[in-house]
Amino acid sequence: MDPTRIPVIVGVGDIRSGRAGDPAAPREPLDLITDAARAALADSGSATLGSRIDAIHAVKTVSWSYDDLPGLLAARLNLPSRRSSTSPIGGHWPAALLDRIGADIAAGRSSAALLVGGEAQATMTALRKSGTDPAALGWASAPGGPPAFDPADLGSPAMQRAGLIVPTRVYPLFENRVAHESGVGPDQSLAESARMYSAFSELAAKNPASWTSEVYSAEEIATVGPGNRMVCEPYPLMLNAMPFVDQAAATLVCSLAVAREHGVPEDRTVYLWGGAGATDPVDVLSRNGFGTSTAMTDAVHRALSRASIDASALDIVDAYSCFPVVPKLLTRALGLPESIVPSVTGGHSFFGGPLNSYTLHSIAEVTRRLREGAGPALVHGNGGYLTYQHVVLLAGAPHPGGYVGDPAPVQLRSEAPELVISYEGRADIVTSTVEYGRDGAPATGFVVAHTPDGRRLAGHTGSEEALALSAFAQTPARSVIGRTVHVTDRDGILSVRF
Repeated sequence: MDPTRIPVIVGVGDIRSGRAGDPAAPREPLDLITDAARAALADSGSATLGSRIDAIHAVKTVSWSYDDLPGLLAARLNLPSRRSSTSPIGGHWPAALLDRIGADIAAGRSSAALLVGGEAQATMTALRKSGTDPAALGWASAPGGPPAFDPADLGSPAMQRAGLIVPTRVYPLFENRVAHESGVGPDQSLAESARMYSAFSELAAKNPASWTSEVYSAEEIATVGPGNRMVCEPYPLMLNAMPFVDQAAATLVCSLAVAREHGVPEDRTVYLWGGAGATDPVDVLSRNGFGTSTAMTDAVHRALSRASIDASALDIVDAYSCFPVVPKLLTRALGLPESIVPSVTGGHSFFGGPLNSYTLHSIAEVTRRLREGAGPALVHGNGGYLTYQHVVLLAGAPHPGGYVGDPAPVQLRSEAPELVISYEGRADIVTSTVEYGRDGAPATGFVVAHTPDGRRLAGHTGSEEALALSAFAQTPARSVIGRTVHVTDRDGILSVRF
């Protein structure tokens, strides 16, 4: 194998500023990212490798806008980067960009690259509450400035009509359908999620870059109460991502030849075998169903196939975990026992969910584990509403084929049922969830159903129907998925009668 074409991770750094319940002085994302990049450069053990960086790739920062974050970072660190990019929004981008960097090195287009990302959403929230303008604190506003909002990010017109405009409402639709197809009741589904996330909290408590340090039992996570209110069934607050964090991460990648040339110790080198990505239809109401992620399955199988490795040979699996259904689906796509803990980082709820850049922290922690002697690892990134999927394979030894990734995502097609509006009549509930108010009562129901002729409808209800749809308002808890109801749809607002 040609060492000039073998991509290796040689430096990682991830940091936090402050912690849950212990805020730090306000720092803008660029400051945090700069510190993480310095840490990654130092982690390589080489004092000269920075001079070879020819590309800087940034995962988009949401808490503060930068027109050219890579350029600002290069100026601060005096890096000679000739190429740069900033990703769109999406939690899959750290894995996708790492794979792209690997492909660039394997093709001879790059010899060393820096991948960075970070957020200061906790600080932004505090500043907003106090009425403080971050620019008045010296935050970079040219180029860049306050974050912009694009209404299209909420979802398609059909999703907006149905009220399916935020992740907290959409991901439970998948969770509840997956449970239904598995023959799992609401209580058991919640218990399984709580057990997994309890294990995540143990990992997060040991991670110096984690936003929280407490370990929570499965019972604490599953018990709804004042500090753990139900958000959307079946997810109480501790099963939702925690985006209000100040965290940043960076990864330094180069060719094996450059690593050796600049004296990077062999025990710092982790091999990037490559990965694969796939994309489902952006509109969740245009997908075939809610019981699986076709894109995830496709990306996982292609990555493993190209590497000629079976999932059972993986020593580490680190899943994106904005909501429990994501790591559950990844475990199933890999064909691994549901008892495994698919994380070494600690998960979005406890390690912290810095929006698009969480998987950069996963890459950092997985790199450390591989340096300690762990076997092959799969790192997973998820974006949108289970829309964009990308996985990468890392190992402490080179792959016999060198870089074997397939970084260009595959766009998957769908043959979903026709979506009908203004429908009145019988329908079978395909999936549903109930959103709770801060008073702890069911407030809004969300329903996806099929008509007798096979068409699909979607919408949201008022509080009375929400109570009737609620799984946890029943004793014992029971799902309404699969039941036949009478539906009247008036501009996306549903009247549902059992």
